[in-house]
Amino acid sequence: MKLRQLIKDVPNLEVKGSKDIEIAGLACHSNCVAPGCLFIAKRGASFDGNRFIPEVIMSGAVAILSDVYDPSIKQVTQIIAKDVGRAEGDLAATFWGYPADELNLVGVTGTAGKTTTSYITHQLFSHFGKKSGLIGTVSYVAGKRECEASRTTPDVISNQRFLREVVKAGCEACVMEVTSHALCQGRVAHIDFDTAIFTNLTHEHLDYHKTMEAYAEAKSRLFSSLGKKKDPVAIYNAQAPFAQRIVGTPHARCFSYALDAPADLVAKEVNLLPQKTTFLLQFQKEVIPVTIPLMGRFNVYNTLAAASVFISRGYSLEEVAQGLEKIFPPPGRLERVENSKNLTIYVDYAHKEDALKNVLATIRESAPKKLILVFGCGGDRDKEKRSKMAQAAEKYADIVIVTSDNPRSENPETIIQEICAGFSHHEPLIIPDRHQAIEKAVSLATDKDIVLIAGKGHEKKQIFAQGTVLFDDCEVARTCCNKR
Repeated sequence: MKLRQLIKDVPNLEVKGSKDIEIAGLACHSNCVAPGCLFIAKRGASFDGNRFIPEVIMSGAVAILSDVYDPSIKQVTQIIAKDVGRAEGDLAATFWGYPADELNLVGVTGTAGKTTTSYITHQLFSHFGKKSGLIGTVSYVAGKRECEASRTTPDVISNQRFLREVVKAGCEACVMEVTSHALCQGRVAHIDFDTAIFTNLTHEHLDYHKTMEAYAEAKSRLFSSLGKKKDPVAIYNAQAPFAQRIVGTPHARCFSYALDAPADLVAKEVNLLPQKTTFLLQFQKEVIPVTIPLMGRFNVYNTLAAASVFISRGYSLEEVAQGLEKIFPPPGRLERVENSKNLTIYVDYAHKEDALKNVLATIRESAPKKLILVFGCGGDRDKEKRSKMAQAAEKYADIVIVTSDNPRSENPETIIQEICAGFSHHEPLIIPDRHQAIEKAVSLATDKDIVLIAGKGHEKKQIFAQGTVLFDDCEVARTCCNKR
C-alpha cells in the first residue's frame, strides 16, 4: 500500500519526505521490522521507541511514525503525530482493511473467567455451524491455525493483522478476551464489538490502575464503545460488584445472567460433582436440565456468560443446552494430570486471590482426605494480593507449599516472604524451586488426596530476572509421579 493511501484518512499528521513509497507492513517493536515497514516509535513507561530508529532503518524500515521530527534522518520518510498511539490504531485498521467490520465479534472482559468463557463461546459457535476465531490468554486461533498467545490481548497492529487472518480463514465470528490494560492502551481501537461480556471485578492489577474505581472505569470502556454495529448486546453478571457501573447505559440491549437470583438467564439447583456439574437452565418461562463436564460454581457463571451470547440472539434454550453438554475447558483450567500413580492432581491458572479461593473451594467440595496446594505469586505485579493469596490458601488447604511462580525481575525469596506474611495459623512449607515443590507435593499425596498446582496453568515457561526456562506444571507433575 502506498503511504499516500495509508494516511489519507488519518487526521493531524505531518509528513517529511515522500508519500509515494510502498508500505509493506507496520511494526511497533524493533525486532518485528522487515524491509518496507513503517515503524511506530512510541514512548512507553519503561522505553522510548525513538531510541530504536537507527536500528530499524538498518533493518529496512522505509518510514517512521513519531511525535518528534529529527532533521538528521534523511534516508526515510518521517510522519509526525502528537498522539502516536491514536495514529497507530488508525493506520493499523486502514492497512488491514477494518477486518472487524466483517466479523461477528464477541469481547469478554472481567478479572476472572475470561478465558473459559471465551473457549465455551468459541465452541458454541462451532456447535451452531459457525466458524470462529479466538484471541486470548492461551492461544490465537484462525481456522486451522493455532499459535501460542504472547499476551491476552495483543497490540493493536497484531490484533488487526490477526483479525484479517481470521476473515481469510473463512470465519464468520471471533471471540476476544479484552483486558483492562488493552482498553486503556488503545489495543482494540477500531475493533467494534457486536457483543460485550462482563464476568466480574475483583482485586487485581491495582499496581497499574491504583484504585478499584479506576479499574472499573477501564473495563467500562468496552461497553461505552458499543453501538457502532447493528443490534449490539451488553451481557453481564447480575451478581458481580461494579456490574451496573461498568455496563452503564450503553447503546445496546442489556442481557444479564445469575445463579439463583433475578436475571434474564438463570442457573438453578446447581449440583457440584467431582468431574461435572448439573443445573437447571431457565430463560423466561422455559427450564431445561444441563450437565456440563466442568467442575465448580465459577464455571457455571462462565457457562451462563457464554450461553447468553446465543440466547440473547434468539437461539433456543434446548439448542444451547445441547451445545453445553459437549464443551471442554481450556488448557490449565482445573486440568487433571493423568499419571502413572493414579493420584488426583490438578493444574490451574489461579493466580489471583478470588480465583484461588474459588478453585480451592471447588476441590474441597470433592471431600479429599487432604488438599495439598502448591502456589506462588508473580513478580512485577500487584504486591497487595500476595498476603491475600496466603489467606485463601490456609482457609481451604491442609498442606500448603509456597514456591516461585514467575519471579521476573524480583527476588523469588522476597516474593515468598511477602506471601508468608499473610499466614496467621498455618505453617507452610517453603520450597523456592518449583520443580522441587511439586515433587514434594507428589511425595506427600495418597490416592485419597488431591494436589492442586496453582498459578501458571497452561504456561510452558518460567520467567526469571536472568532469563526464561521451559517449565510445564503438568509435565513436571507427571515426571514426579513416574519417579516416585
